[in-house]
Amino acid sequence: MRFNSIIVLGIVLATGIAGCITQHKNIAAQDTPTFRPQARPEAMVETRPSFEESREEASGEMTLKKAVALALRHNPELKSFSWAVRAREAGTLQSSLRPNPEFGINIENVAGSGAFSGADQAETTIALSQVIELDAKRKARTQVATMQQDLSAWDQEIKRMEVLTRVSKAFTAVLSAQEGLNLIEDLLDIGRQVVETVSARVKAGKASPVEEIKVKVALASTQIKVERAKRALKISRKNLAATWGDAKARFERVLGQLASVSELPSQDKLLRGLAQNPELARWAVEISSRQAVIAVEKSKAIPNLTLSGGLRSLSGPDDNVFVVGLSFPLSLMNRNQGGILEARYELAEVEEKRRAAEIRMNTALADAYNTLATAHDALTALQLKVLPGAQGTFDAVNAGYRLGKFSLIDVLDAQRTISDAKVQHLEALTDYHLAIADLERLIGGSISPEPIGADLDITNELKGGMQ
Repeated sequence: MRFNSIIVLGIVLATGIAGCITQHKNIAAQDTPTFRPQARPEAMVETRPSFEESREEASGEMTLKKAVALALRHNPELKSFSWAVRAREAGTLQSSLRPNPEFGINIENVAGSGAFSGADQAETTIALSQVIELDAKRKARTQVATMQQDLSAWDQEIKRMEVLTRVSKAFTAVLSAQEGLNLIEDLLDIGRQVVETVSARVKAGKASPVEEIKVKVALASTQIKVERAKRALKISRKNLAATWGDAKARFERVLGQLASVSELPSQDKLLRGLAQNPELARWAVEISSRQAVIAVEKSKAIPNLTLSGGLRSLSGPDDNVFVVGLSFPLSLMNRNQGGILEARYELAEVEEKRRAAEIRMNTALADAYNTLATAHDALTALQLKVLPGAQGTFDAVNAGYRLGKFSLIDVLDAQRTISDAKVQHLEALTDYHLAIADLERLIGGSISPEPIGADLDITNELKGGMQ
């Protein structure tokens, strides 16, 4: 009878402990830290409306500001990083929790032989044991988890900058494709005018019909370029829409100033701004995290204590006594030597990776600056010398051809010259703005006082999460 009472008491105690643990879990869930990554609130999943709610915004005339807003709210990669940050938050919470106590029931002298065949001689011990972590293990573990959480926030910020740069470059590509199509269509109009001029001269008997065939062939070639430009525009539009996760380009056209060009920035100034790039800034946190991991591995060399205590019911005198225990492993052979050494090697690896990242970023900055300088020089030459000269030559030759002063070959050469010059000018403008986008991502700051999207300074968006 006394044995059954002890069993019931043990079950009641176990149920009470389980209830306390459940209540502790509920409280922990309510006290989850409200840490947010360094990216701005609109980058979080909960604040993003569904894309169905933004279909109207994705239609009509598209500005860079609207494109950036759509990408920040709907880009699938950014959404995945938001969940990754939340997962790190949960990991930080888990690392801060203490080990659970253990409940145990030990029954001795039961189901034996002779006098011990039943349960009358049974001695029952009900005990609780608790692991006590030494050497600030929980603090070190929590510090590592917190730094991993910070790294996840930095990675989200890096991805956010990559997406913003991708939007800026895709927007530039669409704007360039639009301008390219307009340019080819203008050249098509010029070609039609040349055909009309030659046809009039042929009818008047002042030119050979062969000349009319030549200019019509040139016109047909320009029409092929128009179709090619339309396909390029269609592809660039889809690429821009893809930055906010839409498979279809719903907007009609983009609005921007591709011709906005500013003075060439100083390369030394750009190098000083390179330190603002989160791809470099994150390495300081990464190194601190690896150092914290070493502290965790060192703490594992100190064994934990296990304290236990409970109540034992004796069989003979029918008395109860308290039992107390203390145990800990003996660190004779395993002092976590391998874990400590592994953590140190990983720290050395991270330090080398940081140096490699610095070299890579400096090289990328030099390449982008070289592209920018080349495009800037080309734009200067084209705008000051090539375009005015080509336009003047074409006007003079075209007018002189009507009067019989120039041959058809002169007209076609002049037409080809002005066509090539305008195409080169458009390509140089496109290269210029693409290099600007790469440089602004690298330095995390503004370069051009006149951004391609007149309604938005993309740099403010790049800096938005680095508070």
